[in-house]
Amino acid sequence: MADNNEHLALWGGRFTSGPSPELARLSKSTQFDWRLADDDIAGSRAHARALGRAGLLSADELKRMEDALDELQRRVDDGSFAPIEDDEDEATALERGLIDIAGDELGGKLRAGRSRNDQIACLIRMWLRRHARVIAGQLLGLANALIAQSEKAGKTVMPGRTHMQHAQPVLLAHQLMAHAWPLLRDVQRLIDWDRRINASPYGSGALAGNTLGLDPEAVARELGFSRVTDNSIDGTASRDLVAEFAFVAAMAGVDISRLSEEIIIWNTQEFAFVKLDDGYSTGSSIMPQKKNPDIAELARGKSGRLIGDLTGLLATLKGLPTAYARDLQEDKEAVFDQVDTLEVLLPAFTGMVATMRFDADRLEAEAPTGFALATDIAEWLVKNGVPFRHAHELSGACVKIAEGRGQELWDLTDDDFIGAFNGFLPADKAPQVREVLSSHGSVNSRNGKGGTAYGRVREQIVDAKAEVEELKLFADSTSDGPAYKAPGSF
Repeated sequence: MADNNEHLALWGGRFTSGPSPELARLSKSTQFDWRLADDDIAGSRAHARALGRAGLLSADELKRMEDALDELQRRVDDGSFAPIEDDEDEATALERGLIDIAGDELGGKLRAGRSRNDQIACLIRMWLRRHARVIAGQLLGLANALIAQSEKAGKTVMPGRTHMQHAQPVLLAHQLMAHAWPLLRDVQRLIDWDRRINASPYGSGALAGNTLGLDPEAVARELGFSRVTDNSIDGTASRDLVAEFAFVAAMAGVDISRLSEEIIIWNTQEFAFVKLDDGYSTGSSIMPQKKNPDIAELARGKSGRLIGDLTGLLATLKGLPTAYARDLQEDKEAVFDQVDTLEVLLPAFTGMVATMRFDADRLEAEAPTGFALATDIAEWLVKNGVPFRHAHELSGACVKIAEGRGQELWDLTDDDFIGAFNGFLPADKAPQVREVLSSHGSVNSRNGKGGTAYGRVREQIVDAKAEVEELKLFADSTSDGPAYKAPGSF
């Protein structure tokens, strides 16, 4: 029986010496891939049963192999077994642990019919599918926090902006829901991605399959996959699906960052639209008065990190020839970092969103300022028969008058409107434009599907709640259970 700390390599028969210390240090990956140990042991159990079905392990050997793998799992769980400095990767470490328990003769049989190439390609799929569900659940939690804030906002109106300039009044709820929908699409992307990655490469071997009569379909089912990859070279060497996950993670980071930017601005003294809860803010080591939106700032910063992980992975993949190359070892750290980042960030960010408090009075007061009702004047003129090209100019003329006096549009006199609209509307009609010079009137008039009218925003909140419940089916599913099928999927 091997000593638990005895060096073991998965290759070397044709070599006259072991790797140089420099090569060993470069090749070592246990510092990041040990987190795949549980998936590796699960894969080993399924592979052992495949060997048993193929007659390559007797019933007694299979029983002893499964018992040894169970014991190895216990040792991994309690920390009594871990990689040592000489272990090249988690697969090497686990085979060393298995041989220590089962002995060299039995433990050495598990490697038959599989390669680290198909093994690691399968493990990263298993790990990502599991964590995709965790992240999906967290994204839905954030979406729910935005929906709850939207419901609490009621009919509060705020200034809507384009180019960061006052544009038109909108409901606060409408603005918040504009951040909820991208998060729901991120979860939809994870579901769509899961449909593609739901295929096991086990049985592909190094690149060409195996000659031992193993049943890859049975292994796939046992590991929670609904099918086997169609091409053994593609199964072992392609990482487009890992990169696709990295894109979804980066996109989620960008969506969170955009909301972060608004919260940071809204939280300034100049805007004063929102106050953050003390539990989700920080202070200054030198300035006693400070209350900083650190969670939003960290979210904004970490989005760059998520993008960097994606970019680095794509750069690694772009020049690789078909079939496995050691460059592919670089796929794991990128997505491991993304998962670690999102799974820590999202609960904190959700807590901040759920507990922030809006100043409804200030939002209402600011909503119509900055000539935000100018479009309403132009559209009122259109309703009264003025071609939009002229209506746009006439409304702009009203803005020019008010701006020159340091006033807002509603401060203009009847004579101002009569003069501005002269030649287009009768004098007795022109002052009636005042009927659209209110924030709530402006908001309520925009009642087309997707508009900011209160009834339409209520509709989208109801729709978003239903979408969350539907998407939760994926977040609550298990990647090693029955395959999740999205409604309408094929």
